[in-house]
Amino acid sequence: MQTGEYVLCVSTEILEEYAEIITKKMSVQVAANVIRLLLESKNVEFVTPYFKLNLLEVDHDDNKFVDCAFAANATFIVSDDKHFEVLKRVDFPRILVIKLREFLGLLQSNQ
Repeated sequence: MQTGEYVLCVSTEILEEYAEIITKKMSVQVAANVIRLLLESKNVEFVTPYFKLNLLEVDHDDNKFVDCAFAANATFIVSDDKHFEVLKRVDFPRILVIKLREFLGLLQSNQ
C-alpha cells in the first residue's frame, strides 16, 4: 500500500490460474477480458519472481502467491486459505497474511 492505495501484485503463474478458473466458470473470452483488464489497470503490478521459496508444503500450488508477494515486497497476502497459516511460523521471509474480512475492513476505513 502506497499513499492509501492498494496494488494487486500478479505473476504469470497467478494470471494463468485466474484464467483457468474463469474459463471453467465462464468462458475463454471472459477470462481473456479479465486478464487484459488486470494487465491494463493502474493498481495492478506485474511481478516476476526469481526465487521459489517453497514455504507451503501442504498445497505446493499456492506457493506462487508467496513467491509473488516476496518478489513484490508486498505488505500482505489476502487469503482465507488455511494453508497460508504456516507463514505465521516462518521468520524469514516475513510475509503477513490477512483474511478477506480484515482487508475489506481496511478498504472501508480508507474511504
